[in-house]
Amino acid sequence: MKPQGLFMVVTIASPLAIAAPPPVDPAMLDLADRSRCLTCHDVDETVRGPAWRDVAKRYRSRPEVEDALVRKVHDGGGGAWGNDYMSANKRAGLDNIRTLVRWILSLP
Repeated sequence: MKPQGLFMVVTIASPLAIAAPPPVDPAMLDLADRSRCLTCHDVDETVRGPAWRDVAKRYRSRPEVEDALVRKVHDGGGGAWGNDYMSANKRAGLDNIRTLVRWILSLP
């Protein structure tokens, strides 16, 4: 292959590699599924609630928000992402909720 052709292939393929989201931790997805979070949320797409990568983008620079998000998941609430109300999820347990919130905030 000519050097110009190789350059074209690398130039075209590079943005595609950058655009692909990194793999998601299967253990965290399993915990989210068992906690019934996936009924309303997805990592990359808005379902009923916001995509978790969008949550991470909004809140990652605010470490003080972790406790507020844990309370919101546990007790329910609304207003932060539109008019939809987030149902309380007490059955997941505070420890699991905190684990999931920390994971969500760590998403790139």
